[in-house]
Amino acid sequence: MPSTLGVAVVALLIVHSTEVQTQTWCHPGCRCQVETFGLFNSFSLTTVDCSGVGPGMVPVSIPLDTSSLDLSSNSIRSMDSSVFSGPGYTTLTSLDLSDNLISTVNGSTFSKLRYLETLDLSRNSVENLPEGCFSGLPLTEVDLSSNRICVINLNVFAVRDHGRPLSVDLSHNLITAVTRNPRLWLPTIQSLNLAGNQLNSVPALQNISLRSLNLACNPIPVVDQQSFAGLRDLVHLSLSEMPNLHTIEPQSLKDLQNLQILDLSCNNKLKSLNEEVFSGLGLLQELNLSKSGVVSLPTNILHLLPSITNIVLRDRVNCWRVHKQEPLHRSFRQSEPEEALTCDVAGLVL
Repeated sequence: MPSTLGVAVVALLIVHSTEVQTQTWCHPGCRCQVETFGLFNSFSLTTVDCSGVGPGMVPVSIPLDTSSLDLSSNSIRSMDSSVFSGPGYTTLTSLDLSDNLISTVNGSTFSKLRYLETLDLSRNSVENLPEGCFSGLPLTEVDLSSNRICVINLNVFAVRDHGRPLSVDLSHNLITAVTRNPRLWLPTIQSLNLAGNQLNSVPALQNISLRSLNLACNPIPVVDQQSFAGLRDLVHLSLSEMPNLHTIEPQSLKDLQNLQILDLSCNNKLKSLNEEVFSGLGLLQELNLSKSGVVSLPTNILHLLPSITNIVLRDRVNCWRVHKQEPLHRSFRQSEPEEALTCDVAGLVL
């Protein structure tokens, strides 16, 4: 009968045994690495790096067990569903198309990639994303930064299921179930990067499970009260480097009940923040206002932000929460510590 120690060692080998090796066959100019798992290397996944190979190389032949494909920096201009429908593509979980010349994405481009979780389309020339272009994909992370996108909404990511008669009405930023085909499920996306596009307003992405949203470097002038309605799972939000942002309306962040990091840096036209801007931000820990027009904060900021630990103002002036202990009273009873903000520059107005 095998010893307990022997069984434990075998179990550890099964869980942790991995081996990385170069693929014996790989498309010319590409680099392929195989990672095997299990005690007997019975399961393998291949990472294929075809970045910088050059134009005219798609579709490229890839191994059947490819999980990650990098097609960045290849001057790719257009794609259709046939490019991503060959052997090896239908099991991809990660696809990198950054730093190309892609201007158009149609509704069927990624339709065969039923296991795709990570998609990078950054630094292209995409202007429009048609309704349903990411439908049916279990995407959790999408990078669309540094494109030319003017409008984007929930319809782009919605997952369709024709099995039951139900759809969703997204008019007026409301989600209403109606008895029609097809069924429209809310997307699974958790991280969305839209920095460096041409958005003039915060996109309507209500009631999805986003945890990180980057809207930096967009010409959005106003954040209104409905901008982030329903985004209760959001943890990180960047609204930095917006050349036109001058107003964040009171109560506009109230639905962000789980927000921990808020970046408002480098917004020169943003001069002040009403105390009601911070309504609902009970879990906020970090607030970045460096190089913005905001030079002072409400005097009750610690009450408004009970979880705040760090605030950055002006030219990277750091402020942090401290507990001030009053001297002992004559009765020898110690008073309750008072909370205050201490900054690394004297004379800062809060």
